[in-house]
Amino acid sequence: MSLLDISCKLEGKELSFHLGEIAKQANGAVLVKSGGTVVLVTACMKRELTEGVDFFPLTVDYQEKTYAAGRIPGGFFKREGRAKESEILSARLVDRSIRPLFPSGMRNAVQVICIVLSSDAENDPDVLAVNGAAVALGVSDIPFSQLIGCVRVGRIAEKFVVNPTYKEREESSLDIVVSATKDKVMMIEAKASNLKEDIISEAIKFAHRYIKEIIMEEEKIKDKLGKEKLNLEFQKVKEDLVILLRNKTASRWEDIYREKEKQQRQEKKDELLTALIEELEDGYTEEDIKLALAEIEEDYVRHQILDKGVRPDGRKIDEIREINCKVGVLPRTHGSALFTRGQTQSLAVTTLGTSSDEQRMEELEGESFKHFMLHYSFPPFSVGEVSFLRAPSRREIGHGALAEKALSVFIPPKEKFPYTIRVVSEILESNGSSSMATVCAASLSLMDAGVPLPFPVAGIALGLITDKDNERNYKILTDIAGIEDHCGDMDFKVAGTREGITAIQVDLKIDGIGYDIIEEALLRAKAAREIILEKMEKVLSAARPHISEYAPRIKVLKINVDKIGELIGPGGRNIKRIIKETGADIDIKDDTGEVIVASTSEEGLNKAIEYIESITKDIEVGEVYTAKVVKVTNFGAFCEIAPGKSGLLHISQISDGFVKDVSEYLKENDTIKVKVIGIDEQGRINLSRKHLNEGKDK
Repeated sequence: MSLLDISCKLEGKELSFHLGEIAKQANGAVLVKSGGTVVLVTACMKRELTEGVDFFPLTVDYQEKTYAAGRIPGGFFKREGRAKESEILSARLVDRSIRPLFPSGMRNAVQVICIVLSSDAENDPDVLAVNGAAVALGVSDIPFSQLIGCVRVGRIAEKFVVNPTYKEREESSLDIVVSATKDKVMMIEAKASNLKEDIISEAIKFAHRYIKEIIMEEEKIKDKLGKEKLNLEFQKVKEDLVILLRNKTASRWEDIYREKEKQQRQEKKDELLTALIEELEDGYTEEDIKLALAEIEEDYVRHQILDKGVRPDGRKIDEIREINCKVGVLPRTHGSALFTRGQTQSLAVTTLGTSSDEQRMEELEGESFKHFMLHYSFPPFSVGEVSFLRAPSRREIGHGALAEKALSVFIPPKEKFPYTIRVVSEILESNGSSSMATVCAASLSLMDAGVPLPFPVAGIALGLITDKDNERNYKILTDIAGIEDHCGDMDFKVAGTREGITAIQVDLKIDGIGYDIIEEALLRAKAAREIILEKMEKVLSAARPHISEYAPRIKVLKINVDKIGELIGPGGRNIKRIIKETGADIDIKDDTGEVIVASTSEEGLNKAIEYIESITKDIEVGEVYTAKVVKVTNFGAFCEIAPGKSGLLHISQISDGFVKDVSEYLKENDTIKVKVIGIDEQGRINLSRKHLNEGKDK
């Protein structure tokens, strides 16, 4: 393979591809570079068909090597291990962009591996990985129908920016990644600060302009280095069997789809399958019959929607399933909500913690901490199945990240709400769009916990049925159920408020959609959100004014950085004493002087604050303190006026009268009022009781 370097500039930012030098045994390989960030992307395929699967076995792996940022992995094992959540999300970004462009019925296993070799902590490698996957597949002999390009778009000061740096993204009100072919959009992933639909639409068009430039360069690469595509055997349904079963089952589908609940429909479909297997056992395999029956059902569902506007559960095209909301459903949690839409149900539970509960993030661009987390759990009983409970799947991680993205824009900063917040969405029942049900349930749960969200957030998923012979004939479906997702062409998820959009995720099964479908879907999603929000607001329209009695009470104090040593004390003596006596948790920020005090009891919180203030406050002459007698001598008593700060109450200052024996007036552990009458050059504090009104004599 000859060497090839080719590049293009996107608003002055160079994107370059280098081929022919490394990983030459892969079917296709490319180095993609932007700035100091370099990603190696390879594509390999098994020559033999994968037996016993009814899906395309595509695997995308994305790895960030710590050496890329000049670091050694932390922890006991000094090598990269299990994929981080951010790596899984980047892998999904690549997968969702390329999967629809492989031939239908392809059953040869394909693996795309993206390895981040160098990171400049400015340019995100995920977009480079998508473009690299397109080139690696494009030049390979693996069947892959069209080249795609991918860019990220930000919006700073109301101006769109292509492929913004990490720093620019911090200032941006929009973070949208778009993958597309020359003519159509393939994938969208977006986080937005409550932006209007027209701004999102313009951002997609802006992205597509640069995507076309990338594809022009990719085509040059393919023309020079592209291999001839292999002629593979694809899994096909037996046409004679389809014709036979279509005639045999023509009258059965209407009866099956009279059942509006998916369990009842499934029971009837199982009965039909069993009968057909018994009837045709000599001529066709069970797998043949299943495949043919699945194709017939898909055709039936699609034609019913396209030709008659009839959905499997009888709803209108833009109709949302019945919605029920409840809050405060669990007695001892900090916040909880149950959101049910049709046969999809999410139980969202909010927990409020302290800064010690923050999630530490070690990414190539540097270390950071998360104080808001949303985790999505999809147990097998939610779809009536039996399977092992294992670590979170890629799907669970992706759905949780999408819901987190939808809500994160409204999570208050720690300066205003000093809690670490974790929301867990337990999917108790699933029949379509559980991630958007999670957004709704989580929003209610956060408000139930007293997290001051300015607006409730709702989510909706839309589907698409297209006419394969006429792309202008299509139906967009509001609130898709599971069968519509399975038989349809699109999963278009939108979350936001009445005012705007906070998150979008678009996945396709076809080779792209045009702007007309995108814009119509955005408007349909807005109308649906308003209906859902109205239902949610009837249950809880704003955050509760107080947090749960079971949640920790947190107070943030600001002290002089120079006082931190005094607060901690020798060997941590002072801070340990405060924690022991009050039961509070205390976290000290060395760089800012912030002291975060948390306690499950108001009394413990106030007592700890009193201790801290007494230690960190400068002792002033003339101030009166409540002191504890710690030692009695023949010349006076040493009294602690604050943890770690003691002064001498001289015998002459104990009383207005003559004091012969100090022990007649004071004993160890007595609590008395004293006044500071002086501090000498060595910082020694002199105390007096003489001029106090209360308790002059013991």
